[in-house]
Amino acid sequence: MRLQGKRLVYRFEDWLAAVRRIDRTQIVIIIGLTLLSAFMLLPLVYLFNHAFKPLHELLLFPPTFIVNEPTMQNFTDLMALTQTTFIPVSRYIFNSVIVTVLATAGMVFTGSLCAYPLSKHKFPGGNWFFGAIMVSLLFATEVISIPRYVVVQSLGIMNTYLGHVLPMIALPVGVFLLKQFMDQVPNELLEAAKIDGASEVKIFLRIVLPLVTPAMATITIIAFQTAWGNAETSTLFMQDDAMKTLPFYMGTLTSNLANSVARQGAAAAGALIMFLPSLIIFLIYQRKFIATMAHSGIK
Repeated sequence: MRLQGKRLVYRFEDWLAAVRRIDRTQIVIIIGLTLLSAFMLLPLVYLFNHAFKPLHELLLFPPTFIVNEPTMQNFTDLMALTQTTFIPVSRYIFNSVIVTVLATAGMVFTGSLCAYPLSKHKFPGGNWFFGAIMVSLLFATEVISIPRYVVVQSLGIMNTYLGHVLPMIALPVGVFLLKQFMDQVPNELLEAAKIDGASEVKIFLRIVLPLVTPAMATITIIAFQTAWGNAETSTLFMQDDAMKTLPFYMGTLTSNLANSVARQGAAAAGALIMFLPSLIIFLIYQRKFIATMAHSGIK
């Protein structure tokens, strides 16, 4: 107990000494960043409060920020909407989970396979190929919707999970981030591994990928958010309602209604349900995400 007390005293003294070393400029910066962080959290606070508002609070003008009479009725209404339909909401959730897991794994895997040769293997046209990938970031999704529909229909994968996953497999921003990180891996390390008899696959899996873990975590976050919130594949490639995903269903809650009042509570609860998985994934990988943003542009 005495040793623990002494350690606490030493830690407090170290903390107090660190506080004393902070000058006025740093104090102003810390206060400013704290206020900015609190301001950026306001949409999250509003989203959580909005999901638990009763209908009369949802329709107030001007809208209230904090819920006064929280209720779970919005979530009950959301689950009750599909009780009278052929497809239950659990089916949409199941489809979203399957598609998100497969698409996220596919985007991370293909992105790393594409970035590795671009970074560590010089071949004719490599720079042009990487430039074409970067140019693809400029195209809006609507521009390539028709070509993707023709490809999916030609492959015969309409109304299948592959029809959900394959159009999302390519992630240009993932290739960019992974290549930038792989450029920082010393070539001498890979050459030493080759001298020791390591194959190309072993070098890629056991040396390169562990060194670019922060970038892999960031790509996982981006890929997850892309796949989880995607409703385009359900709209374009799925005619069978049993194969559609949760984002598509959420988009139909208030569409094609005679007024803008009905189902507002269910829509608010659905918005929170759609947001929570992305928030959880980000909180799990936030440190690696920040590390990627700090080092992706450094060579």
